[in-house]
Amino acid sequence: MNRMYLKSTAFAHEQEIPSKYTCEGDDISPPLEWGNAPNGTKGFALIMDDPDAPDPANPKMVWDHWVLYNIPASVNHLPEKILPRPKLTDGSTHGKNSWNNFGYGGPCPPIGRHRYFFKLYALDNAFSFEPGLSKKQLLEKIKNHVLEEAILMGTYQKKR
Repeated sequence: MNRMYLKSTAFAHEQEIPSKYTCEGDDISPPLEWGNAPNGTKGFALIMDDPDAPDPANPKMVWDHWVLYNIPASVNHLPEKILPRPKLTDGSTHGKNSWNNFGYGGPCPPIGRHRYFFKLYALDNAFSFEPGLSKKQLLEKIKNHVLEEAILMGTYQKKR
């Protein structure tokens, strides 16, 4: 059986995220696509976080860059530049990132090269959670409903 995958046309797994998607560029979300969701998938959730904050040599926290959930099972991609609205037209819903904002916040590491993990969760339930959940709240709500997880990891280090 093929495992669920998550990829981007903007960068390959374990490669550098283009500056367009960071605080040094347009700070917009990259395009993402996925497939091979397991049978019984009723929806998806997506989290992007940085476990290397603030310094990869001495990480002290995980910084949450993007929390998106209530993604319908019929969706298999996200275009570039998802708007930071609480609810999207397809029903997908934004949580709050570590800046306490809705939507995507791109890589902006204060020091060193950081790793950024995009984690897609296939869920056995078509949830309709309210906007504004934190990553911690979302993970608590879906913990017994994850059928499979796919990960795309990119890196970034500031250029200036």
